[in-house]
Amino acid sequence: MRLIRFGLASLSAWILLAGQEKASWSGFSRDAQHDAISSIASQAIGRIRWQTPVDLAPQYEGTALLIHYGSPLVTAGNTVLVPVKTDTIGTFQVEARNGSDGSLKWSLLTDYTLPPHDWVPIFGPVLGRGQRLYFPGAGGTVYYRDDPDAEDGAVGQIAFYGLDNYLSARSTFDANVIINTPLTADRQGNVYFGFVVFGDVPLGLAGGIARIGADGTGTWISAAAAVSDPAIGEVVTNSALALSPDGSLVYAAVSDGLAGYLVALDSTNLTPRAWVGLIDPATGLLARLNDNGSASPSIGPDGDVYIGVLESSFENHDRGWLLHFDAGLAQSKTPGAFGWDTTASVVPVVMAPAYNGASPYLLMTKYNDYIEGGGSGFNRIAILDPNDSEPDPVTGVAVMKVVQAVAAPTPDGPPPAVKEWCINSAAVDPGTGSILAGNSDGLLYRWDLRANTLTERIVLTPGLGEAYTPTLIGADGTVYAINNATLFAVGP
Repeated sequence: MRLIRFGLASLSAWILLAGQEKASWSGFSRDAQHDAISSIASQAIGRIRWQTPVDLAPQYEGTALLIHYGSPLVTAGNTVLVPVKTDTIGTFQVEARNGSDGSLKWSLLTDYTLPPHDWVPIFGPVLGRGQRLYFPGAGGTVYYRDDPDAEDGAVGQIAFYGLDNYLSARSTFDANVIINTPLTADRQGNVYFGFVVFGDVPLGLAGGIARIGADGTGTWISAAAAVSDPAIGEVVTNSALALSPDGSLVYAAVSDGLAGYLVALDSTNLTPRAWVGLIDPATGLLARLNDNGSASPSIGPDGDVYIGVLESSFENHDRGWLLHFDAGLAQSKTPGAFGWDTTASVVPVVMAPAYNGASPYLLMTKYNDYIEGGGSGFNRIAILDPNDSEPDPVTGVAVMKVVQAVAAPTPDGPPPAVKEWCINSAAVDPGTGSILAGNSDGLLYRWDLRANTLTERIVLTPGLGEAYTPTLIGADGTVYAINNATLFAVGP
């Protein structure tokens, strides 16, 4: 859908279209573009309505919890699908809970195993067309479960390289082929993901990008072949693939374990269409692509592509950069000054009434300034204009202009240091003109963009240092946030 300006008329049309497709949160950052825009207005965040663990065996390192939890999903029927880690070795199950009270409808234990890691990676299911749930399995396979709102539903298994091939050498595939990204589904029900391969396996499989069609047909391409670089061996761990607004292109961040490219492929057959090296705009050197993050490409309504990276030499206070490209990856545009472990959300301009610029939409991202990286500790979340610029006070690089920002309210050392925003994706709520975001102080906040104020807050936990987590809005307006290994359902 091409927009002249993502204002009131186009917003109303978008909400109607989204509601017709499905009033749900179908994957990481809501949809295949990772825009994180809710078609449902959120309820007030006055109390914790229910809560449930997302990790039955949290592995703390002192006061930190270094794990990325998969995003819960919400069906049109208000069933909340929760990825749950069940032990210390990385066994997972999916739980289906009633959105109104959290009662358990059903659960499925998976045979998925994690790739090698430092911080524990994401186990990320997705809802496909027709409300079919897909989730990762052993050997790079994908399981599905139909009718997730019901207590019973058909279950099946698909291998992108052929189920017969998988069954003929199951132990080999199980030991050496692992899905390493959340699953992404397009509007037609096709599913996309990244996978890694260790050693020699049948069929010449090598780490790369896979597609499972809505009809169950599988396709794949190695990461090396996607960018014509034999040093490239993987899609960046935790980096969910993204689709262009018209669904014709699929985008993936690929690397050699340290640095790499953003690639655009034909979404029907994974033929490479374009790729671009991911470069630090301050140094001109290769940016770092860290498997401990979860930055995923997000796509603007105009097709522009945004991807978070780390700087090459720590010159940017460990904030990284939000790199910005046109849809064909032919033009590098103004970057954002923050990119570490964040996926930019899209903000309709009508949500920022004080904005008088010309951009058809805005972006929202966390905007921490890490004191550990040499920064001030003045940690904010920000609305950015992707088509206007200002000099970055840290590096002097021309970066996306901050339209408005709000700092965390909880002190964390000498002023101006405050607790950091603990999100990798924040929910955008046009219905209330606000952003829902969690903080490492253990609170969930509503940022009202009209007043540019944190108008609501609720204590979830006493707070701790943890890898970043998403917020989302359910089919009835309930707000969901993860803190300290627990999913909280928050409402009035």
